Amino acid sequence: MTATTFSISELSKEFDMTTRAIRFYEDQGLLAPQRQGRTRVFSNRDRVRLRLIQRGKRLGFSLQEIGEILDMYSDSRLGESAQLTYFLDRIREQRQSLSQQVVDIEQTLEDLNTIERQCHERLENLQTDQASVSKRIHNLSQPGFAQTDIKSETP
Repeated sequence: MTATTFSISELSKEFDMTTRAIRFYEDQGLLAPQRQGRTRVFSNRDRVRLRLIQRGKRLGFSLQEIGEILDMYSDSRLGESAQLTYFLDRIREQRQSLSQQVVDIEQTLEDLNTIERQCHERLENLQTDQASVSKRIHNLSQPGFAQTDIKSETP
């Protein structure tokens, strides 16, 4: 393609994503390439939007939220102040959501540590009990072991 337009394969290579992913974003209304016959022709605007889509995904925004943010910047009726306020609200919400996820993950890790410690303790007890049983069985099999010895070993 020319310097101001890009093919789907060029964008696929540049952004290290499949052509299927790019077509999916198009189906979701996030990209709007022109057509030359059956060939998609992406503009520099589409290229920038694709970069912003990747950034939004990396920051944890849903495709719907990414679309709203992209559309907000496409709407020239909105002033920059309104655009930035909207974006800052989305950032605050995302930060709160991620902070809650961190708390949830820390609690889950604490629970896993507790369960793991309990499992180790139980395993040690089972191994100690098994060693005790093995010793008793060994003693029973020794010549000269009397029935009275059994009574003296039982707790």
